[in-house]
Amino acid sequence: MRVMVAEDTMLTREGIVRVLRDAQVDVIAEVEDADALLREVALDPPDVAVIDIRMPPTHTDEGLVAAARIRDKHPSVGVLVLSHYVEPTYAMRLLQEHPEGAGYLLKDRISDPAVLLDAVRRVADGETVVDPTIVTQLLGRRRRTDPLEVLSGREREVLELLAEGLSNRAIAERLFVTERTVETHIASVFGKLGLGEDPTTHRRVLAVLAFLRQ
Repeated sequence: MRVMVAEDTMLTREGIVRVLRDAQVDVIAEVEDADALLREVALDPPDVAVIDIRMPPTHTDEGLVAAARIRDKHPSVGVLVLSHYVEPTYAMRLLQEHPEGAGYLLKDRISDPAVLLDAVRRVADGETVVDPTIVTQLLGRRRRTDPLEVLSGREREVLELLAEGLSNRAIAERLFVTERTVETHIASVFGKLGLGEDPTTHRRVLAVLAFLRQ
């Protein structure tokens, strides 16, 4: 797997690169800003670009904009955006157009090398990755009427894991149940919430996230 890393903070960038290289991931470029990343991707597209969401010159959403441009021009390149902040709106912006092979992870999460490596590998495989903290925040939002009240405890667990982008198999492993049981729960969740079920994982992630944002 070939990866590029775009992060303007040197220590964070070096930490990410070291974790990846220790896991035998081929880091083919390390850059400090979005323009340099776009140039490198144009010259030699990687499998995945790991991108800080806030980079020079304005430190607002340069990484997010770069990720969108990469997905438009190089759809085979996965993008994993890293942020210090819980920003569901940014996550939805990233996933709305090209949810497959895209992820949004909080930087606090990557202090665990296993989490970073898992996210990079999932994005490289075309999956969707959403930070659990964002999902928890969306699930916990106060509403005048809570449509999630119709779900059982286990169905809420399944909904949360769906929103994180896990496959049926991964959900089954996490909950220690069979895939058939997971399929049954998913069908029930989508039925109760009035969501049209889509067999592709990334589309159903979008459906769940859009519902949770309401």
